[in-house]
Amino acid sequence: MPLSTPLAHPAEVRRRFDTLRWQQRAVQERLADHQRHIQVCEEFLALEPRLAARLDQLSQDLFGDILDEVERNLTYALKEILEQDLRVITAREVKKGKINITFAMERQGDREDILTGQGGSVCNIMSVGLRLIALSQLPEHEHRRFLILDEQDCWLRPDLVPRLMHIIHTIAAKLNFQILVISHHDLNLFREYADRIYRLTPPRRDDEGPRLELVESAG
Repeated sequence: MPLSTPLAHPAEVRRRFDTLRWQQRAVQERLADHQRHIQVCEEFLALEPRLAARLDQLSQDLFGDILDEVERNLTYALKEILEQDLRVITAREVKKGKINITFAMERQGDREDILTGQGGSVCNIMSVGLRLIALSQLPEHEHRRFLILDEQDCWLRPDLVPRLMHIIHTIAAKLNFQILVISHHDLNLFREYADRIYRLTPPRRDDEGPRLELVESAG
């Protein structure tokens, strides 16, 4: 400071000092707030691994309850249609954060392949059951309750087709589903449980499309 510069009055210096001290306290308070906020965030982030593990376990438990219900429903369908001592089981594991499910069946404690066991009839029944279960879980306001089952009885013996249709008809009525069943089996197998029966026949000529004929209607 040049010697020629006059000294400030002590009162002015005190006012400036008080102002700077107030600003210091304000900065310290903001810094303390930021530090507390950072500490809260760090504590929350420290909980993340445990929370993620807990949520994963809860998801598995909830999904396990759903799968238990799926197993019971599919087992009931197999026994009702095939009249055999079969039980649907699932193997569950988590891979890369996602739940993987493998379906199998047991006959008196012995495991059998779903795809090849019973000549494919088990695969037919489970395929229908899983589709119905999946449709029932979708929000009604986003998805129309309509399902097409295309040749889902292709491996069933003709005498078993009405049993499958009975279950489909019962579920459709209970859950208000509209289900279109496409089959190569004889029409008479569907008369008891179908609201309408159509016959689709090939065209007579190359320039014509397939012909659709209403065979029977319940109403």
